[in-house]
Amino acid sequence: MRYFSIILFVTFSMSCGTNKTIQHGGTKSAKPTDSILIDRDGNKYSSKQMADGKLWMTSDLKLNLPHSYCYGNDARNCQRYGRLYLWEEAMSGCSLLGDGWRLPSNNDWYQLSKAYAGANDDSVMIRKAAFKSLLTTGNSGFNAVLGGGRSLDSTFGRVDAHGFYWTSTEGGTGMAWFANFAKGSQALYIQSDGEKERAFAVRCVKALNK
Repeated sequence: MRYFSIILFVTFSMSCGTNKTIQHGGTKSAKPTDSILIDRDGNKYSSKQMADGKLWMTSDLKLNLPHSYCYGNDARNCQRYGRLYLWEEAMSGCSLLGDGWRLPSNNDWYQLSKAYAGANDDSVMIRKAAFKSLLTTGNSGFNAVLGGGRSLDSTFGRVDAHGFYWTSTEGGTGMAWFANFAKGSQALYIQSDGEKERAFAVRCVKALNK
């Protein structure tokens, strides 16, 4: 196995007149919105059941893996935006969280976007509604950030203008789909032409048991 990790899944439950209690290794009495993940580096992530019915991390992955980077090679940006990963590392990063966590597909992102468009099926309105709702300034609690990316020539760019997030869906040779929060057009695009050697941010998702 390429990586070895010990992941602690911690959940909280509240009962009337008592303090929160901590449970290790189980979610039986916890609400999805109360779950917290702790990765092998000690980074903590809250997660929330979004309007699409899936459990999503509400901040970007910060797990330190080979071929992952802080924007501008500045460690402070890892705390602000999370790390940027090559596609292969993005796939590994979510799987290391265990217990069903994975890198979302392009369809996961599309369904998430559509869930915040209400009854509107117009693609332009879906993109704009998703952008507005899913950013840190939105009302969904998803907290996407405009953390930019790292190019093939190892330069960084587009911070505070674009938030690029990998999907698990492969495109053409050497390509994969990605979600693009574009500040200029105030829209969330789901695109197929992401070169796998670029470094983008990562959110992980988990399907809830019915």
